[in-house]
Amino acid sequence: MPADNIDRAVKKGTGELEGVDYVEIRYEGYGINGAAIIVDCLTDNRTRTVADVRHAFVKHGGNLGTDGSVSFMFKHCGQIIYAPGTSEDKVMEAALDAGAEDVLSNDDGSVEVITSPGDVSDPALPEKLVSQTVQAFGGLDLLVTNAGGPPPGQFESFDDTTWNKAVELSLMSHVRLIRAALPHLRLSKAASVLAITSFSVKQPITNLVLSNSVRLATVGLIKSLALELGSEGIRFNSILPAWTETERVQELMAARARANQTTILEETQKQAKDSPLGRLGKPEEFANAAVFLLSPAASYITGVMLSVDGGMYKGTL
Repeated sequence: MPADNIDRAVKKGTGELEGVDYVEIRYEGYGINGAAIIVDCLTDNRTRTVADVRHAFVKHGGNLGTDGSVSFMFKHCGQIIYAPGTSEDKVMEAALDAGAEDVLSNDDGSVEVITSPGDVSDPALPEKLVSQTVQAFGGLDLLVTNAGGPPPGQFESFDDTTWNKAVELSLMSHVRLIRAALPHLRLSKAASVLAITSFSVKQPITNLVLSNSVRLATVGLIKSLALELGSEGIRFNSILPAWTETERVQELMAARARANQTTILEETQKQAKDSPLGRLGKPEEFANAAVFLLSPAASYITGVMLSVDGGMYKGTL
């Protein structure tokens, strides 16, 4: 294979090649004995992907259907799982008071809460979430603001509509949640707010121009509120995760593997080399840092941007 082809494939996988844009596509179909199947894909080539998905269905005795052919049989739900040993009665009381759809007890002792999904970019949702929480628990001490990232891609591939959606998702969702929670946080003796953003606010990530840009506004908001409301005893901090072992990262690694004709493991190992620790982060490691920033143990910490990146950020400040 010519060296130019290899170089082009590598750049395509890392997002350095102009004109490459990954999109999310959902396919629906039937498996063996008519089992309904939904397949979510992240791809830069719709034609190739649909051919591969169709082949997979046919090879295993199924067939690819049309949009809506099976999705009507599914319900989009949220799922919260509490570790074994958690009080089922307390979880059930709090969950049902907060409007959860169901509470399930598993054989291993864990407790599963099923909730209705919500879009934090919906202007009406933050007030509803805060109101339900205060009603269920009698007050509010802690607030964690978070939202999924905007789509990947390069600058010239996005129009004003896409930019506005990114602002609604990655900035205004934080603004509205904090605005709705603030009256209740003022009544708390240990009020703390934590915004989840990304280490890209310190070190931009290739092919994520929307995220790199809008998330900077979010950390600016949090720092400003730390200065503005510190006198009222409310702490504001940001936490900046890097590459962590999540389903979203698995999807991105799979897309890179397809573009580079490698494996997900190879792409993950390649990304892990950016960390001096030689690996990606674990969700529990990120969670430990988040819990610390929210807790009274961090009572004199406010206005910080804490990177949880395994040393992937190469700056000194």
